[in-house]
Amino acid sequence: MRMALLALLWGSSFLWIKIALNGGLSPLHITVIRCALGAAVLLALARSARQRLPRSRRTWAHLVVAAVFCNVLPFFLFSVGEQTVDSGVAGVLNATTPLWSMGIGLALGTERGRHPLRLTGLLLGFAGVLLVFAPWQESGLTSWGALLLLAAAVSYAVAFAYMARHLLGRDGAPLALSAAQLVAATGLTTLALPAGPGVGDPTLGALLAVVALGIFGTGLTFHLNSRLIADEGPTAAATVGYLLPVVSVALGALVLGEQLSARVVAGMAVVLIGVGLTRTRTRQPGGTAEGAAGPRRRIGATAG
Repeated sequence: MRMALLALLWGSSFLWIKIALNGGLSPLHITVIRCALGAAVLLALARSARQRLPRSRRTWAHLVVAAVFCNVLPFFLFSVGEQTVDSGVAGVLNATTPLWSMGIGLALGTERGRHPLRLTGLLLGFAGVLLVFAPWQESGLTSWGALLLLAAAVSYAVAFAYMARHLLGRDGAPLALSAAQLVAATGLTTLALPAGPGVGDPTLGALLAVVALGIFGTGLTFHLNSRLIADEGPTAAATVGYLLPVVSVALGALVLGEQLSARVVAGMAVVLIGVGLTRTRTRQPGGTAEGAAGPRRRIGATAG
């Protein structure tokens, strides 16, 4: 039940973004409000759990970098991309993040689980991405919007690699660290407001959508994900990742009337199979298991 709730809240993020855009909010304003409300939720949860924000300047410096790649860039890129791309497709491309994470790990030499099955999954996943984009067809998704959505997924992967290197095991509890990260993201995006467009006249639906995005799709989802990892382990949390594109596609079709071609649906299936193979556990010397589904806790506040 908790996995289904988390998948629904997280997967609906792409729907809320689309509704907010259609209602007159700009990508920048969506990003600022999302970060601010998410930070408020996590600050309240951290306070109730008696977790204090980090005091180390070094930790805050790392949190600022993490905020750029894990919140500011992907949140903004998803909002810009969805101006021209359906919310369901955004959810599908978001599901490629584990593929980019493994690719970055291989490039940096930090990926130890180089099992042939996992490498096959990586290649298969990227083949699925190619099928979604279909540059050989006039109806393919080779638009700037789709490329920005893919860049957002890459940004998440860069963030995870950075946080695993610089923030894992740092002082402070997960809620407090994530709250601090979103506070940093709120500050950075607020600084960009003078250079952005005016607020305009957004509809009530747009305002409600961005509130839902910030509170439920950003703040509460991290808390639920952390609890799921703590109570049921990382495999349960990884399972939610497979449900996100399915939820985003279903909501886009039911609420917005979006229609995905058979090619995009097939590409989504290939991507998910590839991601599943990259999460295969491999047995390392000494009897320890290594793999993307291993006990690697997610650090920082993320959402689609």
